[in-house]
Amino acid sequence: MNIAFDRITEKGFLDIEIDPRLDLFAEIEHLKKEKNAILLAHYYQEPDIQDVADFIGDSLGLAQKAQQTDADIIVFAGVHFMAETAKILNPGKKVLLPDLNAGCSLADSAPAGIFKEFKEKHPDHIVISYINCTAEIKALSDIICTSSNAEKIIESVSADQPILFAPDKNLGAYLNKKTGRNMLLWNGACMVHEIFSLEKITKLKIRHPQAKLLAHPECEEAVLAVADFIGSTTQILKFSETDPSTQYIVATETGILHQMQQNSPFKTFIPAPPTNSCACNDCPHMKLNTLEKLYLCMKYEVPEIMMEENLRLAAKKPMDRMMEISRAAGLIG
Repeated sequence: MNIAFDRITEKGFLDIEIDPRLDLFAEIEHLKKEKNAILLAHYYQEPDIQDVADFIGDSLGLAQKAQQTDADIIVFAGVHFMAETAKILNPGKKVLLPDLNAGCSLADSAPAGIFKEFKEKHPDHIVISYINCTAEIKALSDIICTSSNAEKIIESVSADQPILFAPDKNLGAYLNKKTGRNMLLWNGACMVHEIFSLEKITKLKIRHPQAKLLAHPECEEAVLAVADFIGSTTQILKFSETDPSTQYIVATETGILHQMQQNSPFKTFIPAPPTNSCACNDCPHMKLNTLEKLYLCMKYEVPEIMMEENLRLAAKKPMDRMMEISRAAGLIG
């Protein structure tokens, strides 16, 4: 349906007034059935979107679900590189993103042209790229990884094979330490995970001596050094469910706290403080998606993710390699 494409171009989303009397939860459920659409949401989305999603997960789980779905339309409540990943894996399906401006500071930290020049200076290295990157960076990579499977991906590569790891330097440094490798690291980082304040976390731990610090490996080394558990978003969530402690300080994007509290209602979850004046740490890109934008996106089936076939095929190759290694390692079914 051709409607308001000029508004999408200017603003990245449909800017149409919604009847305030509409029950958006019911309307979205109706649209999913009517259009044979599946709604995939990242853990960092706002609680309302998580509650209406068909599947909530981290990058690896979402990529797997996108590959498996028989829906005609994939609506991705996340950021741009995630919707791109769904399109890479599903060329025949329509992939929608509620707000095209929902980008990623980490993906933006690796411009494809500059990265290509860097890669060409190290022709003996294979490239392992974290999934938080653009389709163009994926196309320049040999294998993709996520924070859930990165260690297994690296261990699958011969010890004498040099590796160039991109784009997250903090995750790369953590993996070098875990695996004993000396990967060449691209100098990129996530704005959300870089600004956690070690000083404020230390003070928070003094006030809550029983609380365990759970940290994502995208955090800086100083924060990881004092963490009680380090893992991907899904691993952090599962740890909080099975661990006997009842208090946790969580050093990742605050959206995960919704699922943590739902799954463990009698436990206390405290967001780790950043260096700025805010009380918690939100990703401004993730939070661009709203329930209203999601409804309009599904109703009018725009904005849609489009991709040239040559780029899609080049980006899919290292994604397929990641899936193969993950299955062999028993990380996915």
